Amino acid sequence: METWTIVSICVLLGLTTRWTVSLNSYSGASKPPMFGDYEAQRHWQEVTYNIPVHQWYFNTTDNDLNYWGLDYPPLTAYHSLLCAHVANLINPDWVKLHSSRGFESPAHKLFMRATVIVADILIYIPAVVVYCLYLAEGSAKRKASSLLCVLLYPGLILIDNGHFQYNSVSLGLALWGVLGLGLGWDLLGSLAFTLALNYKQMELYHALPFFCYLLGKCVRQGLAGRGLTALVKIAVTVLLSFALCWLPFLSDPQQAIQVAHRLFPVGRGLFEDKVANTWCSLNVLIKIKTFLSPETQIYLSLAATLLAVSPSSVKLLSKPTFWQFRLALVNSSLAFFLFSYQVHEKSILLVALPVCLLMNELPLVSVWFLQASTFSMLPLLLKDGLLLPYIVTSLGFLFFGSRLLSVLDRSTTDDLRLAPLCGRLGVCLPGVTFSSLVKWGFASSVLAMAALTLASAALAPPARFPDLFPVLVSTLAYAHFLGAFVYFSVVQLLEAPRRSSKKKAN
Repeated sequence: METWTIVSICVLLGLTTRWTVSLNSYSGASKPPMFGDYEAQRHWQEVTYNIPVHQWYFNTTDNDLNYWGLDYPPLTAYHSLLCAHVANLINPDWVKLHSSRGFESPAHKLFMRATVIVADILIYIPAVVVYCLYLAEGSAKRKASSLLCVLLYPGLILIDNGHFQYNSVSLGLALWGVLGLGLGWDLLGSLAFTLALNYKQMELYHALPFFCYLLGKCVRQGLAGRGLTALVKIAVTVLLSFALCWLPFLSDPQQAIQVAHRLFPVGRGLFEDKVANTWCSLNVLIKIKTFLSPETQIYLSLAATLLAVSPSSVKLLSKPTFWQFRLALVNSSLAFFLFSYQVHEKSILLVALPVCLLMNELPLVSVWFLQASTFSMLPLLLKDGLLLPYIVTSLGFLFFGSRLLSVLDRSTTDDLRLAPLCGRLGVCLPGVTFSSLVKWGFASSVLAMAALTLASAALAPPARFPDLFPVLVSTLAYAHFLGAFVYFSVVQLLEAPRRSSKKKAN
């Protein structure tokens, strides 16, 4: 009973934080002609409610694809249609074809914000609670601490409840997929992840770990017996789930082709905005898009991504344990974020979710990474007028993460699973312990992010370099992400033995 009381308090704190952030501005508020992501989500409700399904992804007189045309999978469109039916019951003007473009009012803002909170309550938050209670390690107090920290992760709150999106739906479904695999319910896990993939195509960041874990598990059971039966059941579950999601578009091949074309717009180029990935960071020194053809950029990105994700995938395939699976989720999503095509700054949330799942085992690196991931979206948050919520939620997360999870007390090579690699570090650096180096690195990182936040908010950039601060933010964040990729790869590939239960308790 006491445990559920604590869980309820954690959930209420998470919901209160979300609603408080939602009282602030949002993407594109009062900024015609395109407004922003808030209007994109509202417009999808307008489109799905008023025009036939077979026209949702096609350019027509009633569906101008240049004005926030649908470019997410069918499940997102069905979600928009559901919200549109509710909106029409409250006020038909909110979804009236053509005339509702750019609609803004306090009542409509309340409705839109409420739809995000409802999605959190129905999908994301229950998945976080179940994971922290039943799959996370440690005492009840430690599980509650990790639950609160995951629910207070500022990146997701600021984007969904501030900027305005529904990332909690796809991430929540993906987490239900992780839960299914972690609890041994592989078919349920496969179904949940398939739904996540059909809600947002960026869930491909997590697809390889799911595939390799399930395939490796079936191979271990024997592909001549139980393993083959399990593999067939999983394949049928995935195919049927896809078929049901895409059913309205399967009668005509052109429909399915057009949907796929909208989901993967390769014509946009390697990157657009300043994102903390390899191509944007490298572009500061070498103008990649100038001397490489679009086709070459695609092949370069594909090759780099496959090369980066291969070691993690092969290791998971050969050793399909749940620990390896969670590490592979981090490494796969990081590899895609750092090297894949057309990455957006908000895609770092796809890395943040699996990092949250390691909060108990690797608290220092998890908190450190999650803080950096929120910082990487600073230019977007400043553009949306979300500086104050960014500062408050970031400081709150840092405080709770540091105090409840004792991150600075868990900075030894054993705590960070680096003992096989760093056994001789003390010899190389006499008088300096590994733990003190990590603590200094963490403190310096937080101070650098704070200083750059202050400079971005308070100082005007030089006339010659109008994008100076966004470039500095993305470069600093990229250094963190690249370092995290190396770290998590080493941890997964070396897989240091876990400490004894007695030592863990201490």
